[in-house]
Amino acid sequence: MAFRLKLVPDHTSFDFFRWQWLTFGLSAAAMLGSVICIMVLGLNYGIDFKGGTTIRTESPTAFEVGDYRQALEGIDLGEIAITEVFDPSFGATKHAALIRIGTTDATGSVTPEQLNEVEAALKKVDPQVNFAAVESVGPKVSSELINTAFYAVGAACLGIMAYIWLRFEWQFAIGAIVSLIHDALLTVGMFSLFQMKFDLTTIAAILTTVGFSCNDTVVVFDRLRENLIKYKTRPLIDLMNLTCNETLSRTVMTAVTTALALGAMMIFGGDVIRDFVIAMLAGVFIGTYSTIYVAKNIVLWLGVKRDWAKPGEKKEQAPGEDIPAAFRDAP
Repeated sequence: MAFRLKLVPDHTSFDFFRWQWLTFGLSAAAMLGSVICIMVLGLNYGIDFKGGTTIRTESPTAFEVGDYRQALEGIDLGEIAITEVFDPSFGATKHAALIRIGTTDATGSVTPEQLNEVEAALKKVDPQVNFAAVESVGPKVSSELINTAFYAVGAACLGIMAYIWLRFEWQFAIGAIVSLIHDALLTVGMFSLFQMKFDLTTIAAILTTVGFSCNDTVVVFDRLRENLIKYKTRPLIDLMNLTCNETLSRTVMTAVTTALALGAMMIFGGDVIRDFVIAMLAGVFIGTYSTIYVAKNIVLWLGVKRDWAKPGEKKEQAPGEDIPAAFRDAP
């Protein structure tokens, strides 16, 4: 018999709504705390959002990013990010890198003297390196990127709400959008509280976690709708508990396997993607929590349509529907 890993038993009967006021209250308090952190502490914007200079280097010989980073440590510059550029069109004698240097003054650019220092430092570890392009991002452009990034998150949330509204009912859409706002706001609040670097990579992580949370929410909502059709007179809170228990194994396995992959990226991926991975990890756990304790609470309070039968269709009572217990199907 094949071995099957089970993190959750096949049949569970947890009462997820036993402490619904406490869990929802904690979520509301966390959202309020995130807003306060963002307003008081602000965000530690990266080069993308506060301006800086991007240098594209090219060399006929291979290089190590760590050597480049170590060579620039002795220069008085702002935040430095170095990434190696890969392209299928590159031959064996073409190796490129992108060096992003954060702004150190109001102009948002690196001075010519500093560029000369950077070039001299890199030539010590790679004598054949040359600057193929130098571009600066000023404060005006970076502020536009900030607005565009937040518009992207807002548009994603609205698009998801519209999809769920069409796919289910408006109550589900409201629950889903509140859950997604909860996830995004808590993730941004965490970056503000710990003053981690907030850049376009972080926005990509937030959009990814919004999609992850939406997928989890839609799966659970779909099972809830099936149970609403199957048990037409059972109390809604009992159906939600039943649905959460039926999908618990899938929810836990998805979150754990995603967290394992992200954990490996955090350990072996280096500091270049660490903030991205942290945002993803936080989003996975926050999104899993909000699906059960935020989205469903909203749907429970708003109520949902219970009669899914077509006009003229005979309504039949499902077996066991007359049993008053909350978990009739549990062993």
